[in-house]
Amino acid sequence: MATNLKNLSDYKPEYVEDANNMKFGIVVAEWNNEITESLYNGVYKTLLKHGAKEANIYKKYVPGSFELTLGAQLFAENTDVDSIIILGCVIQGETRHFDYICDSVTQGITELNLKYNMPFVFGLLTTNSIQQAIDRAGGKHGNKGTEAAITAIKMISLKREFEN
Repeated sequence: MATNLKNLSDYKPEYVEDANNMKFGIVVAEWNNEITESLYNGVYKTLLKHGAKEANIYKKYVPGSFELTLGAQLFAENTDVDSIIILGCVIQGETRHFDYICDSVTQGITELNLKYNMPFVFGLLTTNSIQQAIDRAGGKHGNKGTEAAITAIKMISLKREFEN
């Protein structure tokens, strides 16, 4: 569904499990920092709202969106988090760089989900303009970070349900 038809921050809280006993890794790209920090704030506030402990939320930075997948893999290999949320922002420019980065990160995140059998949550904005990014990082379309946090909680719950 197109974002302009849905607010990224709208969800039914009653359908979200308590995150009290969950651990979250968050990888944040430094590139487009104003946007990625706003996404992070959406994630952080939403996790706390649903019972996550501050001590169970871990944040690491990588230089840009291309580095997000390795940052997420390092989280998986060196911590005991239950889910890793990947936050970045790629804005269309005049070259094909946008396409290569978006494709690489998308494919990388998909591979990480399957390789580690844990939720790696896609929180990468891929927009045509800075205004579209602002609109999706706490602006008129809500915050993709909120959506990513809810997705992480729900996917951890789903995984635990199958394991039990």
